[in-house]
Amino acid sequence: MLGKLKNANLDLLLPEPLLPPDLESYPEFHSKYINSKNTNALINLSHGTTTLAFRTSQGIIVAVDSRATSGTYIASQTVHKVLRINSHILGTMAGGAADCSYWERYLSILCIKYELENKKKITACIASKLLANIIYSYKGMGLSMGTMIIGGDGKTLDIYYVDNEGTWIKGDLFSVGSGSTFAYGVLDSEYRFDMPIEESIELGRRAIFNACFRDAASGGGVSIYNVQTSGWAYLGRFDTSDLYWNNYKK
Repeated sequence: MLGKLKNANLDLLLPEPLLPPDLESYPEFHSKYINSKNTNALINLSHGTTTLAFRTSQGIIVAVDSRATSGTYIASQTVHKVLRINSHILGTMAGGAADCSYWERYLSILCIKYELENKKKITACIASKLLANIIYSYKGMGLSMGTMIIGGDGKTLDIYYVDNEGTWIKGDLFSVGSGSTFAYGVLDSEYRFDMPIEESIELGRRAIFNACFRDAASGGGVSIYNVQTSGWAYLGRFDTSDLYWNNYKK
């Protein structure tokens, strides 16, 4: 059974995982079981990814890969790293797959609760702050998250970065994950705010592809979303092997 942890900022009850009987604190649990610096750690979390989002005059482009790794083992090539919070907000996954998946799905419940209580759409700003407050409540307890909350409410269109330290940053361009440096190399050289939609999609696809090509922990396929103030649209998934042979092989 889950314990309960009171979050004073949100005035709601958050689930608190119970510790193994031989441990007394979360830092001790993190050090013994899941610390990446501990070669004898008993839990090897799924790590490694590349996600990105950037704003243009045509909306926001979100692009992600689909590979999950556990150490040097490729655990999956078909992970959905964009979580659909609601009809107009998306969340991305980087870090621990279970942590991101669980808390972003929990966030979708809070978004429904907010909209029922306030009779209006929740903004990406409010949704991301809810998530940041929750994650900060668990700071130092072993969470591994680097996520972006992207969306609009009919008026605004924003990108927010949230991580396991409780960091909360608004921006126009982010790339998160082990392959993000390679993605930034493409984005920094070719990104423009006034890009047409076709060029924006191609830039996001090529940036993720280059990260997959250079980063062993990224791969599988490239999934693309376009987010407008009215909502998001899924534009498709492109296999990295097909992209290499048909589009980018030199």
